[in-house]
Amino acid sequence: MNRRNFLKGAAVIAGAAGSGVTVASINGSAQSKPQRIGGSFVKLSCNVFSFNTPLTEGVMTLDEVLEFCAELGFSAVDPTGYYFPNYPKLPPDDYVYHIKRKAHLLGLDISGTGVRTDFTDPDAARRDEDVEVARSWTDCAVKMGAPAVRIFAGRGVPEGHTREEVAQWVVRAVRRCADYGKTRGVMMALQNHADFIQTADENLALLKMVDSDWLAANVDIGSFRTGDPYEEIAKVAPYAITWQIKENLFIRDKETRTDLNKIAAILKKAGYRGYIQLETLGTGDPKSKMPRFLDQVRKAIS
Repeated sequence: MNRRNFLKGAAVIAGAAGSGVTVASINGSAQSKPQRIGGSFVKLSCNVFSFNTPLTEGVMTLDEVLEFCAELGFSAVDPTGYYFPNYPKLPPDDYVYHIKRKAHLLGLDISGTGVRTDFTDPDAARRDEDVEVARSWTDCAVKMGAPAVRIFAGRGVPEGHTREEVAQWVVRAVRRCADYGKTRGVMMALQNHADFIQTADENLALLKMVDSDWLAANVDIGSFRTGDPYEEIAKVAPYAITWQIKENLFIRDKETRTDLNKIAAILKKAGYRGYIQLETLGTGDPKSKMPRFLDQVRKAIS
């Protein structure tokens, strides 16, 4: 990518929200869309973050979460790196292989994993550390048989810096992650998280600027909090390799129950093929909330 195209992409990131300027109008298109045939085909995975409280409080183990997901009839699980021993360092191989074997015997795929990265940190050494975290967990994904690792752009623009400058940090770091993923056969899934990435255009601009076949979008439906979230979701949907479907999303900063029929229509129109991760958040017992939510999603996509 030459410098002119880079700066054009950065300009989109800086001014896309609310400007009416689209990625397509400046850059032609975001990077190539994943090629799909045969129409939409959706499989259901459980994002283990749904069990964050019982896991972090020691009420449940990761083994027990996997067993519960199998009982509910999920096809897969997505165990975030936070719930493995030693995070952000890698867990021992014998533990990784234990989880892999456990999932396989339960009939569960491991649809992906995720790590916390902040490539907007003004300290270059810390950004480098987070690149290494993503790379090491890419190796862990290989051991588990997971096809993708979810990463974040970062918290936002630190004081004393411009969005364009920070975008360069993010792009360089994410490209290094994607380049490493290519060598290991694992894709990076860039997640919008209402932080540095707040809009679909900002998400797509970063994908375009990184310009890697080993990078795509993770659509977090609950983290588009400007304007109409369904429009934002639909814009990113063709570039997604994984999703996080939540019970609620935000319409003009107001938390609202997700219209799962609208989400199902977006998935179908985009021709999405692959896993969508279900995630229940907030108060309440996930062992009670997840069965209800799973049933609602099944009805919507049927």
